[in-house]
Amino acid sequence: MIVRIRLGRGRALRHTRGANRGLALAAAALLVPAALMAYVLGVWRLASDLGMAGEFAWSGLFSHWQVWIAVAVTAHAASSILNRYGHGGALRLPRLFSWLPRSPKPGPPPSSQPPSSYDRPRPKAR
Repeated sequence: MIVRIRLGRGRALRHTRGANRGLALAAAALLVPAALMAYVLGVWRLASDLGMAGEFAWSGLFSHWQVWIAVAVTAHAASSILNRYGHGGALRLPRLFSWLPRSPKPGPPPSSQPPSSYDRPRPKAR
């Protein structure tokens, strides 16, 4: 026996720029407390290493304070980027990440001929 379920047509998909701004704002709002928690755990582990706090709860990879601070900084940066995008800005990375490869900006193709004397500005006559 074959059962077929007929569904009505839903809303059409929108392929517009900035359609996920609400989702970006929600993710940014959730990343802020996560970053704060990671900062607190990193400081707790550092204080535990210095003997100023009690024993740390975890062992293994997450028992190092450097890992917690790196996770916190990454979550904080991601929250800032998503928040900027959610409020109508462009989705841009900070200058700190300028070493990452980027796609080339659209523009006119480079000319294959050398510049002529007509391309240079003329000096003003006195």
